[in-house]
Amino acid sequence: MFTDKTIFVTGGTGSWGHELVKQMIENHDPKEIRIYSRGEHKQVEMKREFGFNPKIKFIIGDIRDKNILGMAMKGADYVFHLAALKHVPVCEENSWEAVLTNIYGTQNVIECAIANEVSTVVDISTDKAVDPFNLYGVTKACGEKLIINSNQNYNSDTKFVCIRGGNVMGTNGSVLPLFKEQLITRNEITITDPHMTRYLMSTREAIGLVFQAVANATGGEVYVMRMPSTKVENIANVMIKLFGDNNSKKTIIGTRPGEKMHEVLVSKNESPRTKIFNDQYYVILPQFNTNSLEERYKNLQPIEHEEFSSLNAKKLSDDDFISILKKESWLWDKPE
Repeated sequence: MFTDKTIFVTGGTGSWGHELVKQMIENHDPKEIRIYSRGEHKQVEMKREFGFNPKIKFIIGDIRDKNILGMAMKGADYVFHLAALKHVPVCEENSWEAVLTNIYGTQNVIECAIANEVSTVVDISTDKAVDPFNLYGVTKACGEKLIINSNQNYNSDTKFVCIRGGNVMGTNGSVLPLFKEQLITRNEITITDPHMTRYLMSTREAIGLVFQAVANATGGEVYVMRMPSTKVENIANVMIKLFGDNNSKKTIIGTRPGEKMHEVLVSKNESPRTKIFNDQYYVILPQFNTNSLEERYKNLQPIEHEEFSSLNAKKLSDDDFISILKKESWLWDKPE
């Protein structure tokens, strides 16, 4: 699918971008991968990390700048849209900046992709876009709508699809490196609520599922990763087992403003139009729907939950969790 194709990645210097490029180079033999992002330092680091691979091109640019974005995207076959302002407090404190990047920037990606006759645009979304109650979630929900509705709003052959996932281990802001640092520095882990649940999946698995969704997409779908989950207290116990000792402590600090007890990937409002795609995905059909999508998914079974949340998701055992961590190895590879 990606063999001899030109791949364009916005915001590609983060954890998702690193893994996407890694798997693309190792397994798919693309013609070229273009990383389009604002940070010079991260681009230089990534260039070194991949051994100055001539297939990987780095372009300094902002998705807010439609002219530069359009020129950089020229000749691209697939666009993976990862660029966003992601930190909840930053988005609250810089509200208009979040709107400019996450909404206006996404619209620029759409228009540039159509102008450059891109085959498929893949928007990487988040559980925060489901029933959002902070600005980050609201902007990501708007971004999803812009992407999905582009299949109907423009006379274009470009396919637009969303992939929605929850917490991915090892990404920026993940609780795992935080817990490890707390154990190393003061032998104590702070937990907001022991009964809180969170989705968990490795970056490697998540990107593999992204590629599968792209291969199956008609255009207009939101693919939802059927991620396993666990209690935050279980995460803490595993981290203490791996990096703590008998004197390690857990301190309950209470939930923070805007924090959900359980993450949701499919809402109650979305479940009536959600199908079981396979054992790895749900697929949410758009509100507008089309004859082609109805025909494509008519034989699939409806979702088995009123909503899909980290509370009713398949639970990871502690042993499975440890096995995944050791297999991924990144937690040990990163500097203290």
